[in-house]
Amino acid sequence: MMKSYSVTLYFLFIILGILSTTTAFSQDTTHRQFNSSLDSLKMSQDTVFRIRNLNPYFTLHVDSTLNYKLEINKDPSKYFWFLKNSPVGLKINKDNGLLTFKAEKSYFLSGKLKFDYEYKVNIGVQNLIDPKERIDTSFTILFFTTEITPSRLKPSVSNTLYIEEGDTISFKVECETGSFPIEEITFFSNIPIKNFSLVRKCDDEFTWSPGYDFVKETDSAKQKMLLLNFVGITKFFARDTSVVKIYVKDALNYPVALRDYEKIAKSYSTYILQLKYSFVQLDKKVKKTKKTRTSFDLTTATTALGGTVLSSATGSSAQTAGKILPSAGVALVPVKETVAPPMNAEQNSASLVRSSIKRLEYIMRENGLVGEKDMDIAKKMAKMWDELKQTQIQLIDVPIDEPGSMTEEQLNEYFNSPKVNKKYRLKSR
Repeated sequence: MMKSYSVTLYFLFIILGILSTTTAFSQDTTHRQFNSSLDSLKMSQDTVFRIRNLNPYFTLHVDSTLNYKLEINKDPSKYFWFLKNSPVGLKINKDNGLLTFKAEKSYFLSGKLKFDYEYKVNIGVQNLIDPKERIDTSFTILFFTTEITPSRLKPSVSNTLYIEEGDTISFKVECETGSFPIEEITFFSNIPIKNFSLVRKCDDEFTWSPGYDFVKETDSAKQKMLLLNFVGITKFFARDTSVVKIYVKDALNYPVALRDYEKIAKSYSTYILQLKYSFVQLDKKVKKTKKTRTSFDLTTATTALGGTVLSSATGSSAQTAGKILPSAGVALVPVKETVAPPMNAEQNSASLVRSSIKRLEYIMRENGLVGEKDMDIAKKMAKMWDELKQTQIQLIDVPIDEPGSMTEEQLNEYFNSPKVNKKYRLKSR
């Protein structure tokens, strides 16, 4: 009886074990089916193609390294990644979307990259099979450094310049950009100036022309020093100052000097015309006197010759007349000296006036202006003034009259005529 009960109990335990295993297996299968259904539900809800972990803004210190893996909600083996307008050194693995960058300091020292500048980078991912399945977006990356490199002002000229009054000076105020660029430039000088171009930012041009009254008579060495101070300011109010020293030398006011020269040249022309008219009057007077004296001489010679001829005649009356006529010829000599005395003084004055005219004309030609701006204009004016005064003093006793009815062409024609030139030509002894 006991044996039959034990066998029954043994089979009962076996049946319970089988039932327990079957139940556990059934529960595990049900759980796995539930999880599978849940994953399928999630996948059905996450059908929009997107990047899961895109960071819109990166800040990176110099000499640091960036390793950032981008993920999508699709099978990454079917897609490839790409970048557009990326800064130097920024790369992406086209297969797995790993974004890498090492901000080497040499990039910034060479100017390929800038500090405190936001680089906008376009990034995209596209399906290898279906080109329409694609994402185009962007992010921003900014580089910074704790080591501050100051920005400097660099004028395009040396620190010391020399110019003259009336000249124009022009140069650019350039900037050597450091960690933070210069955003504004202010300007001041040790002497108030005007008519200059204001410099406000990098690469602006400063232009200034000192007037002819800039250097005063009280300034030593006839020059004045001007200090130009350019102050550059960054957005953090860091300052850099560049000083340009300009020495302005006293110079001739050429427009005024040109007007004075034209005034002297006009005085020369007027005085020369007056002298030519005076020469014409003296020469005509000498010529008229010479004709009168020649007439008296011819009359005297004719009378003497007629007396000689008549004295050899046969008639007594003719001989008497021949004796009287030579005496009459001799009597005409004092009359000639009284009526037409020699014009030696006038002759000398005419020669002196003519030589003075020739000299003044030569001085005018030799001291004519050369080019648009003759820098020897002051010396030429002084030479012309001296010659003009010397000539006026030399001819102080010669009467100077206005040209009167004769024109300038008539005066020149008479003065340069061959007969006059021959008459007053210097003869060699």
